[in-house]
Amino acid sequence: MTAQRNRVAVVTGAGSDQGIGFAAARLLGAGGNDVVITSTTDRIFTRVEELRAAGIRAEGVVADLTDQAGVDAVLACATDSFGGVDILVNNAGMTAVSDSYASGGTGSGFLDHWHASLDRNLTTTFLMTRAVTGPMQAAGYGRIVNVSSVSGPVAAYGGDVAYHAAKAGIVGLTRATAIDTAAAGITVNAVAPGWIDTASASPHERVMGAATPVGRSGTGDEVAHVIALLAGEGASYITGQVITVDGGNSIAEERGR
Repeated sequence: MTAQRNRVAVVTGAGSDQGIGFAAARLLGAGGNDVVITSTTDRIFTRVEELRAAGIRAEGVVADLTDQAGVDAVLACATDSFGGVDILVNNAGMTAVSDSYASGGTGSGFLDHWHASLDRNLTTTFLMTRAVTGPMQAAGYGRIVNVSSVSGPVAAYGGDVAYHAAKAGIVGLTRATAIDTAAAGITVNAVAPGWIDTASASPHERVMGAATPVGRSGTGDEVAHVIALLAGEGASYITGQVITVDGGNSIAEERGR
């Protein structure tokens, strides 16, 4: 990195004002990084204006990151606007409300859901990671933070097999990429949120959050602080790790107290 520019962070899946992605972008920007944020809708430009109002240099891109053209557009924006990418936060992805496969569903609908869930949760992470690792290796520096989940790598709930498979896949991708890039000064880590109270959280999810040892769901900001730690220059000897952010839920043996 040249001395003339700030570190540049790309954060995917940052369209919701209550989501983990936007919270991470806001915190990274407040820490002195320039920020490029993405989502699949033009609400991303409202988020850009909010970041700019806070004094953060920010740009936004509407992009489908399951497609290489969308990935290329994000990288081009970061390079043209700020000079490159030093930090990548792979947050794009979401669960789905469906139980057709849980009851033994078959046919094109089942397979369509499977492929769509893996694409938006795992393929987006893979394509973005692949796109930035070359430039990061050339620069001798990089921070990649993947947003996985406790759902899949640590635990599971009923009704979304594909989501669990994708989020577990992110952990494998994280560890393998960490090994491949460690010698080049790149760290690759993951965070695994539990019940987080975002705009998309259902009433059931909030009830589950209240049953955690902490007694509530987490917030996007609480996950973002862990992301910012892993994205920082000081985290240079942490790579291939998964940090769970779930209020102690995954370690509690006693339930329903």
